[in-house]
Amino acid sequence: MHVFELTRKLIDIESVTPNEAEIGDFLWQYLHKLALRFDGNAERMPVESGRDNVFVRFGDPTVVFSTHMDTVPPFIVSREDEQDIWGRGACDTKGIIAAMITAAERLLGAGQRNFGLLFVVGEERNSAGALVAARNPRGCKFLINGEPTENKLALGSKGALRFEVTARGRMAHSAYPELGDSAIEKLLNALDRIRKIELPADPVLGPSTLNIGTIGGGRAPNVIPDEARAEIFIRVVGNVSGLRTAVARAAEQEVDAQEILFIPPVHLGSLDGFATTVVAFTTDIPAFNGAWGQPFLIGPGSIHVAHTSEERIPKSQLEEAVGLYRQLVLRLSK
Repeated sequence: MHVFELTRKLIDIESVTPNEAEIGDFLWQYLHKLALRFDGNAERMPVESGRDNVFVRFGDPTVVFSTHMDTVPPFIVSREDEQDIWGRGACDTKGIIAAMITAAERLLGAGQRNFGLLFVVGEERNSAGALVAARNPRGCKFLINGEPTENKLALGSKGALRFEVTARGRMAHSAYPELGDSAIEKLLNALDRIRKIELPADPVLGPSTLNIGTIGGGRAPNVIPDEARAEIFIRVVGNVSGLRTAVARAAEQEVDAQEILFIPPVHLGSLDGFATTVVAFTTDIPAFNGAWGQPFLIGPGSIHVAHTSEERIPKSQLEEAVGLYRQLVLRLSK
């Protein structure tokens, strides 16, 4: 398939986490045929029931392309105009999968036999596929991870630190607040203290940022609330021990702040001749933990439209990415 056709085909397969079975089957069949044609080896890498990573190698891989096959909700079918292909996963990361496969086909046609393709499940939730792959390395020296960076090599990406904050109180009639204990007021007090925490910065990755992503609680407007909760997501750029201490101190005795997720920030390499950038989002790279070689991060599309109703990928960047991925294999193989 042409890279545009393959991008639309992939977008039109619903793969919202954890529903990767259908797209996994499609990629397995496509890459198995490619392996048979060019004397490669394709395999499924089980993650959990109905969810498999898909890996294909050609020769002994020095370089492996990798990205994720799952998307965030909701599912949005594809469409295209002269400039862009639209739909859920267009840039995050169905178009990237298509560009990687197309680059692989062109490399194979030119006789290259030292690379692989690894497509994983679960990146949008917990990197489940990458964690399994990290326990099953294949001896490659370099991992080219695909995320929307507008075809620039990312010099680094921020990490993530997520907390669930829970407050408990005592219900009472709102006409007699002295008989109750408002969980929402406790939560608001704690969130205000958390918002005032001084966040660290990094000379390359920039400042850490904090988002109160969800908040809820209470029973009714005329009832003193006995429970309240919030979720906090911090994009981190350095050592997080101080942040953990600061959040715990801000919680004090009023609320419980439970750490749910930590993904460390990463600093990445550059290559002469490739434009560079720095990204604020997290990727599967920390989950791979170096098991698949030195990581590079690059892909077509803009993160600014990922996870939105306007998600799209420029056709020009898709075609450019095919060439860039091919160049990376040739450069890193020397």
